[in-house]
Amino acid sequence: MSEFCRLQTSVPHAVTFTPPEIITRRSAIWTGLAAEYVELTHHAHFQYGMSAPCHLLIASERGERYDGETSIEGLPRSTLRNFSGKLTFVPAGHKFDGWQKPRALSRVIYLYLDPALPLVPSSEYPFEASSLKPRLFFEDKALWQTALKLKAQITNTNTSNRLYVDALNIALLHELLIANGKTPTDAVSHGGLAGWQERRVIEYIESNLNQPISLSELAAIARLSPFHFARAFKHSVGLPPHHYHRARRIERAKAMLAMPERSVTEVALSLGFSETSSFTAAFRKTTGHTPTAYRRQMI
Repeated sequence: MSEFCRLQTSVPHAVTFTPPEIITRRSAIWTGLAAEYVELTHHAHFQYGMSAPCHLLIASERGERYDGETSIEGLPRSTLRNFSGKLTFVPAGHKFDGWQKPRALSRVIYLYLDPALPLVPSSEYPFEASSLKPRLFFEDKALWQTALKLKAQITNTNTSNRLYVDALNIALLHELLIANGKTPTDAVSHGGLAGWQERRVIEYIESNLNQPISLSELAAIARLSPFHFARAFKHSVGLPPHHYHRARRIERAKAMLAMPERSVTEVALSLGFSETSSFTAAFRKTTGHTPTAYRRQMI
């Protein structure tokens, strides 16, 4: 795995800003993927740039400038004044830089992808830098929506979302290849898990409902790549792994809420939720009711 994925507190090889004090950064690092949400805090002239051994996808939520230019090695420089809602892709090893005099305070999502592809078979996902083309200020609805979903996970304290983030990572890789005019080989069989695979994986999930589980962990149990496992699991069970894991946790929560002696907070903590609010949100999303309202209905 690339070095940037090993660090846990900051994103190495990240886009740099000069002067650095004009921005705020929030970041998260997962398997093969790092994300940053950067916000400009001052209307001041600034420069930015990066050249790193990772792929970079940029989603500009707000990007308006009076003057400036942006450049990716291999492409003409752009002086586009309003690039809100635009995407930019920088393949690993390509130099990316620019400057601007901002008209509005920028808000940008940076997604750094490990070219080693720890979640998908590299033979089916040709993600080496030489096969990918730089793209500056383009639109792609699927990529944009996935980037927004990953942004929402940057500050999400619910560690049980690892399966969901892994699924988003795979979707992002798939969409990036399509955006680059490539189609994954996708040699995976359309069949599901073997009986022993499904049994062992489900047993593991049931035994670890109070723990964050990654796609890599479950795939290792089934002796498949994470990408192949995710598709085979959905074929066999009818749900993606992260949806199944969430559903089982909520079913366990329902059983525990039937015990009057257990508080909602106790139920939340025993199922691995760090906060009662995140448990309440997950429970309501699945059942349509808060845990307290559900418990009242049972009395």
